[in-house]
Amino acid sequence: MVTAEALCAHLVAVRLAGEVGTSREVSLRSYRLFAARDPRVLIGIDPEGAWKQPELLALMSEKCGVSADPQRTSGPEVIDPGLTVAALDAFAERIGEAAGRRAPVLFGTGHPQRLLGFYAGLADALSAAGCEVLTPAQGRCVDILTRFGLRTHYLDYVRGVALVREPGGERPGCEPGVHSHSPLPVRVVLEAAAAAGGPLPALVVGDHGWVCGAGQLGFEAIGLGDVDDPALFVGEVEGALAVAVPVDDGVRSAYYRPLTRYVLKRACLSQ
Repeated sequence: MVTAEALCAHLVAVRLAGEVGTSREVSLRSYRLFAARDPRVLIGIDPEGAWKQPELLALMSEKCGVSADPQRTSGPEVIDPGLTVAALDAFAERIGEAAGRRAPVLFGTGHPQRLLGFYAGLADALSAAGCEVLTPAQGRCVDILTRFGLRTHYLDYVRGVALVREPGGERPGCEPGVHSHSPLPVRVVLEAAAAAGGPLPALVVGDHGWVCGAGQLGFEAIGLGDVDDPALFVGEVEGALAVAVPVDDGVRSAYYRPLTRYVLKRACLSQ
């Protein structure tokens, strides 16, 4: 059984929290880009506040535990594991509420190589509890602007979790999807669900553009965010997102399994 104390120790041991893989240089660059309203960092959030870099640094210190010292400009970044566990408690509460209402739920990830298993475990448990795990717009094409230019991707679902692939990405041996920050996929999914007259999600669970894009459209959204993802935490404080969990989103997929078990325990669900 995963306790809060054991989870804190695990988070630090595998660098999901504590000293993490994201560098200070990378996180500060993201804050500068967010302050400049760069869509690559906004990932679907349309901020209400001005959110200049000093305000963002203060927010990320409060929400994630990064150093609030603007003079600290290099070295590894830090996440407070206590803040991660507290946010996971709030995250689990929303999962439990969805299960209790047997609400339709949408899962989506821009980090399928790392986080697919975490979300799939939750999707399995919610499906077993009577929730409909939605899979609209499967196979639909989405043109996403990447660093290589505009590239066509298509929507797919693995174990109930939405992701995007590049053409040919379904071949045996391929990764389970590509890394993406774009909010366009979730917009396409939600528009398709509405057009089909089917159920819309009462809860959207994921990361990057999946939760930021859904939250900005008024859907209840909860998700995971790294220290270089200020959009989730701005969205949370402004009310677009219900819960943002500070955690490194780039470690081995197996390291997230205790988080799944902890959330399911707190939500009074079994995997």
